[in-house]
Amino acid sequence: MLTNKLSLVAVLLLSLGLAACSSSPERTRAQTDKKNMEPNKGRYSLKNDKMPLNPPNVDHVPNATPRYEPYSRRGNKPYTVYGESYTVLDSGKGFSETGRASWYGEKFHGYETSNGEPYDMYGMSGAHKTLPLPSYAKITNLENNKQVIIRINDRGPFHSDRILDLSYAAAYKLGMLGKGTAPIKLDVIYVGSTSANSAFAHNPHSNNHYIQLVASKDKSRLNKIAKELERKYQVSSRIQPANDMFRLQLGPIGNGDLVDKLHLKIKQNGYPESYIVQD
Repeated sequence: MLTNKLSLVAVLLLSLGLAACSSSPERTRAQTDKKNMEPNKGRYSLKNDKMPLNPPNVDHVPNATPRYEPYSRRGNKPYTVYGESYTVLDSGKGFSETGRASWYGEKFHGYETSNGEPYDMYGMSGAHKTLPLPSYAKITNLENNKQVIIRINDRGPFHSDRILDLSYAAAYKLGMLGKGTAPIKLDVIYVGSTSANSAFAHNPHSNNHYIQLVASKDKSRLNKIAKELERKYQVSSRIQPANDMFRLQLGPIGNGDLVDKLHLKIKQNGYPESYIVQD
């Protein structure tokens, strides 16, 4: 009889333990990583992460759309990870950085990012150690000049030789999935108020409009101009090869009325021969 009672108690305790596991709150990516990380392996080593087995086609996933957002209440205080302390910048305005980027995928898909949002590896997002969350940035792969615009909503990578972690989709578009890391340039796209909320908003159901500004054989000169105009008008840019020349274009801008207003302003501010093109 006593043996039967003890067996019943054991079953009840096992059931309670399983229930507790199934109802435990979802861990953040940092907690998950700390739990699973093997000694002497990098936090985002591809040995500890993996690509999705049957990923959807992310060729047409649009860039993140820079817009005004108040900085999050979560993820913007000084913090310490693995004995290293970090202080978050008050603003990302004017911030630019060059270094190596890595990417993170299925292991963290659906877990909380540092500002409390779920990580979506099929979105255009990223993680940075000190930029305020959220921030928008243009990322250029310095090996192939491919560019994306991402929304930074997470912390990391906590690896001394890397400055940025990218989502699977962003890494795919930059052509760096195979190597795992790549040299990149990060340029923050700062939108400082709701009034700037973007004449530059991208509407995925509209045609993509670009404003063609100037053409030149000197690509470095165009890059310099592009950076100045991005800061001035809070809109992204691209440089398109055309025969032996390069064309500087501002965009994409999804709304036709907004692109017309911006184009008029640009013509009045030194580019009278500029014109609108569509993709």
